[in-house]
Amino acid sequence: MSLFTRPTLAQPPFLPMTRTEMERLGWDELDVLLVSGDAYVDHPSFAMALLGRTLVAHGLRTGIVTQPRWEGPEDLTAMGRPRLFAGVSAGAIDSMLAHYTAFRKKRSEDAYTPGGMAGARPNRACIVYTNLLRRAFPGLTVVLGGIEASLRRITHYDFWTDALRKPIILDAKADAVVYGMGERALIDIALRLERGSDLTGIPGTVTAPTGAAADAIEAAILFPCHEEIVADPKLLMRATLLMEKQVHDGTDRAAQRAGDRVVVVEPPAQRLATSEMDRLYALPFARTAHPSYDKPIPAEEMIRDSVTSHRGCGGGCSFCTLALHQGRRIASRSSASIEDEVRRMAQRPGFRGQITDVGGPSANMWGAECAKDDKPCKRASCMTPTVCPHFRMDQKAHLDLLRRLRKMPGVKGVRVASGVRFDLALQDMPALQGYLREFVGGQLKIAPEHVCDNVLRLMRKPGIRVFEEFLTVFARESERAGKEQYVIPYLMSAFPGTTDEDMRALGRWLAARGWKPRQVQCFIPIPGAVATAMFVAGITPDGKPVHVARTDEERLRQHRILMPPEEHRPARKGASPVKPHNSPRPASCGAACPRQKPSERNASPQKRAEKSVRRVKR
Repeated sequence: MSLFTRPTLAQPPFLPMTRTEMERLGWDELDVLLVSGDAYVDHPSFAMALLGRTLVAHGLRTGIVTQPRWEGPEDLTAMGRPRLFAGVSAGAIDSMLAHYTAFRKKRSEDAYTPGGMAGARPNRACIVYTNLLRRAFPGLTVVLGGIEASLRRITHYDFWTDALRKPIILDAKADAVVYGMGERALIDIALRLERGSDLTGIPGTVTAPTGAAADAIEAAILFPCHEEIVADPKLLMRATLLMEKQVHDGTDRAAQRAGDRVVVVEPPAQRLATSEMDRLYALPFARTAHPSYDKPIPAEEMIRDSVTSHRGCGGGCSFCTLALHQGRRIASRSSASIEDEVRRMAQRPGFRGQITDVGGPSANMWGAECAKDDKPCKRASCMTPTVCPHFRMDQKAHLDLLRRLRKMPGVKGVRVASGVRFDLALQDMPALQGYLREFVGGQLKIAPEHVCDNVLRLMRKPGIRVFEEFLTVFARESERAGKEQYVIPYLMSAFPGTTDEDMRALGRWLAARGWKPRQVQCFIPIPGAVATAMFVAGITPDGKPVHVARTDEERLRQHRILMPPEEHRPARKGASPVKPHNSPRPASCGAACPRQKPSERNASPQKRAEKSVRRVKR
């Protein structure tokens, strides 16, 4: 099914949040109500804006309720009962990750809330919001989506209770879950409900049929049942690898039994074609927060002047759920579409002339294609152990695009704040030279994560020699350009398979270069990740035993090898040619920029994903 196939409604300045705004538009009722744990910013980087405007473009009157109070359903009833369904998302960041650090301490900030104040969304927001909707509108179809629901579509590990939980559709008692990028599935759901049809068989969705319908389910992939995984946590690894395979192959239906219920996971939705991406991002976004807010929203300020060029990631890092959510194959916009967006941005009042980012999960994957796109692939990653020869990208084309954008009227500068995948960058030396000399902006985010090859293999990251080669090129090209520039490395402690000695080896490697890390991310086992299955099961993907720092005491001990308590930390020296980063890294993607965009989602649990947001999956 193609997007934008029906007559469209006129796009409003903002999607309505009140009955008064509905009446101004001449709407007597909503077709779809979207409920989000984030504030409403009408920017294509925010999921609710992107999905809401897509639904309106398809002729569906769509309203938004954001950060409703959870003491009662009154906030949800302000615009009345929607005709078709309500869609629920915890927001751009999993609500538990948004609230708690790697050591389960409460955070004091939330970048998706006016004023950056924490506490505007509940823990396990998808479940809470669904319960509120059931009270507000009995019998209404409720559909979950976003990163929180997407990554909990089957049995998953909950770090905060150290327990294995059922698929979220059962815990929340929702009618369906949309996983991955939701445009196609949401429109299909609306069309089914208009016709009075059921919701089974929609690509990119999860349902839980009962009775005869459940008995009739046929699936090519059978996950271990929930009770089996609880009895033998090693089976979580099998379930996780099967879920990853389903997304990468893109063709098979999967099923999991939990008690007397069967959870059906349809194959992923087809990624958007370039023409569909172009139409999506050409919708008339206001590119600012809803005028009802009286305090700034930090995430909006971070991403206002950035451009999303593509979705998906071929990296497949084992701690990352980006490919599981967005897909491993890249969906890219055309250069004409990106140029048009920048042209419109440059004409807006208040534009300061700087495009802060043109990219995606990694900027230099724009336009990448798989030469075996229609054939099965057994690789877990397009990047490791080496870059796949079938992974085709034209980094020179991306560089040329950046140069054209820089010359556009009103544009003073362009940066690639989303960072580059350094192993890919080394495949095209002239393009890499161009990135480093022209578009770094003084700091370049790079994700080596560690230096021990045994750990890097488990992370599905390139070996340390590749990173060292990149550093050599970076220093050389920065010097030739006469620019003082810094690499900002993301580092991780307590990753499954990492020992104390591995952390000391990382410390020695840093010390030999005069680097003093100011922040290191302690591994957080997020739902759906292969590394989380390693953490729970104590085995590698091929079934071999692996050391896991499971207790907070062990995790903190590893962490303090690089990050001793403040009172014992040596005094900082002056800046070195390659300067360590000073903010936490998102657990969603190794090469992603700390200022990740809320619409993608990513699964970023750390304060970096709160304070500086750039490409999180919805």
